[in-house]
Amino acid sequence: MPLQDVKRKLTAILSADVKGYSRLMGKDEAGTLQTLTTYKEVMAAFINQHHGRVVDAPGDNLLAEFASVVDALQCAVEIQKELKDLNSKLPLPRQMEFRMGINLGDVIEEEDKIFGDGVNIAARLETLSEPGGICISGTVHDHVKDKLPLRYEYLGKQTVKNIAEPIRVYRVLMEPASRISTWKRKGLSYWKRVHPALKILIALIAAANAVWPLYTHYISRPHEVASKEKMALPLPDKPSLAVLPFVNMSDDPKQEYFTDGITESLITALSKVPGLFVIAQDSTFTYKGKAVKVKQVSEELGVQYVLEGSVQRSTDRIRITAQLIDALTGHHLWAESYDRDMKDIFALQDEITIKILTAARVKLMEGEQALGYGKYYGGKQGLACYLKIMEGNDLVSRRNIKDTNLARGIAEEVLAMCPEVPMAYLLMANVHSVDDRLGSTPRESVEKGIQMVQKALALDDTLAEAHGLLGHLYTQKREYEKGIAEGERAVALNPSGATVLANYAATLFYAGRPEEAIQLFQKAIRLNPFIPKGLY
Repeated sequence: MPLQDVKRKLTAILSADVKGYSRLMGKDEAGTLQTLTTYKEVMAAFINQHHGRVVDAPGDNLLAEFASVVDALQCAVEIQKELKDLNSKLPLPRQMEFRMGINLGDVIEEEDKIFGDGVNIAARLETLSEPGGICISGTVHDHVKDKLPLRYEYLGKQTVKNIAEPIRVYRVLMEPASRISTWKRKGLSYWKRVHPALKILIALIAAANAVWPLYTHYISRPHEVASKEKMALPLPDKPSLAVLPFVNMSDDPKQEYFTDGITESLITALSKVPGLFVIAQDSTFTYKGKAVKVKQVSEELGVQYVLEGSVQRSTDRIRITAQLIDALTGHHLWAESYDRDMKDIFALQDEITIKILTAARVKLMEGEQALGYGKYYGGKQGLACYLKIMEGNDLVSRRNIKDTNLARGIAEEVLAMCPEVPMAYLLMANVHSVDDRLGSTPRESVEKGIQMVQKALALDDTLAEAHGLLGHLYTQKREYEKGIAEGERAVALNPSGATVLANYAATLFYAGRPEEAIQLFQKAIRLNPFIPKGLY
């Protein structure tokens, strides 16, 4: 084409593509193509509404142009919000996030296509964007900064492929600018004059804003409800759980080994929790790489609860997300994400396993009592220690000589493995307490139990469970005043702890204060209807 026939124009260019498209296609080709088609139709409709034109849309890419940069950015923001809402209705492995870049530049127009550095810069901006986000060039920012109720984060000058000069890049923060408070403009002195109660309120609002996306993404969106009548196997008489293979959200398929390791570690650990029925990994791994519904998993495996999650690694950082779903109601019981540095992979794997394991126990079995465990277990023996203590606690709760002796052996082993963990001393203290109640050892068992609890409290004096047990041991010695003091301390630390309340109630009963004891026993039973019979 002769130079004089080249048609040029200044236009706003929007470039978009799907983050992790190859991974999505590898896992579910048909489902990915269906979602992509739907999302492109949604995007095309928004582009048309904002006076734009789709130039090209090969594969997972989309290129559009607008006569106005304001229209282009408004359109991109509305598209990202709409796609976020659509994603919330899809299972996590099928969710599709677009990255977007917008540039204002000179382009060559040939028939219905556009070419040139203006287009190339938009494409490079897109690669700098986060999934679900938008990056714009400095030129675009200069035109829109005062025209839209948005905020922008300057990312500096970026050197990008095949572009001679570095380009100024801004990330679009898709909150209205009006949400930025006047605190910054009025300075620190103004903040100092704010009433403390208002400061607390502001902090709570900020925390809520941080948690809300997680809530809306996981908890507020119900799943299809499973039917007990359609289950291939009858539900067990205890909480039943299937752990689905976690999804590798990283672009690198080599990260599958770590993702599978997290899943296997969770299944192994959960299967050792007394009172919990966990499906073996040979069965749950048959769902790996498949887009399955929680309802299907529940009915095929005969379980009430399903745990699923994902792992995403970026250079030296990793994010692990997990969610626990009650298939019989379709609701999320719990969801959390963990962001960590990648240092010792196996230590990280154990840490995340302990956190998810603790959360699952809180929701499915022991309520607040399980909260006292997860934070104490660090180091190479952390997970092994955690599981041993759970095993010992289950044995000692049976209140018979044989199981108590087995628990004693486990307690000795744990004390040697993890002398820095206060729960190990509590386990041994419980062994001595039950020994005394069963009459299987001499009276000095109570003294030994007190010594063990005091060692636990030397490591952490805020343990409500330890103060409660100490009060109970003092009561066994008929030292009621000491027992009441420890019971009061325990209840102050954890006023909703069923075991803490029951221990204190027993102390009050033996101290001659039955009316107060009855009220506390009633509250403890309401919190935990399955307190072991004969415990007090």
